[in-house]
Amino acid sequence: MAFHAVIPCKPCVFRHVRLPRYLWRHSLMKGNVVANSALDTFTTAVRAAWGELSSDLVQVTRTQLDRLLAAEPAEPWLASLRADQPESRELYRDPAHGFVLQAHVERAGTIRTPHDHGLSWVIYGVQDGEVEMTTFARIISPSGGVRLVKRDAARVRAGEVQVYLPGDIHQTECLSPTATLLRFSERDLRAEDKQFGRLTRYVRRGGVWTVGEP
Repeated sequence: MAFHAVIPCKPCVFRHVRLPRYLWRHSLMKGNVVANSALDTFTTAVRAAWGELSSDLVQVTRTQLDRLLAAEPAEPWLASLRADQPESRELYRDPAHGFVLQAHVERAGTIRTPHDHGLSWVIYGVQDGEVEMTTFARIISPSGGVRLVKRDAARVRAGEVQVYLPGDIHQTECLSPTATLLRFSERDLRAEDKQFGRLTRYVRRGGVWTVGEP
């Protein structure tokens, strides 16, 4: 479904009529994008570069996400995000390669405790607001126990991105009143979690992060 219908008229050759908001929102949810929009440019470039995980593919995707974060606020997909402030919204799912672009609006103090994304690699971009992203190393003791050791923490602001490769353990915390994140994932993370059980989430026990039930 296109976002603008074109009809002939006498004063000019063509006139664009803006569709009702619920119609273009429905189109966004189906994974369609407006031609020549920043979102269309992003998906086209990533599709063209797609292949096995490599430094080049990560760099292309990162560069394109950088550019997407600078999209004009009037673009329908972004205007809708800002108006609706959804907790989660799928912006695009590639029918051939399976990669997914998801938007999340976080509230102050929201913490996504340490986790990985299974076999998937992901790139987070902050569209507005500020988020602290912390990384961890997984340490196995001689007795076989698992604990996490904090590696680093970065305050990621609007227009900035962070890359996490398969198995990278990280935590996010919203520092601003709200923050809009764009999360690119190489595959469907819900299936990676619910269907295949490959995602690992960690719990805090005895002052350390470890595996197990909360």
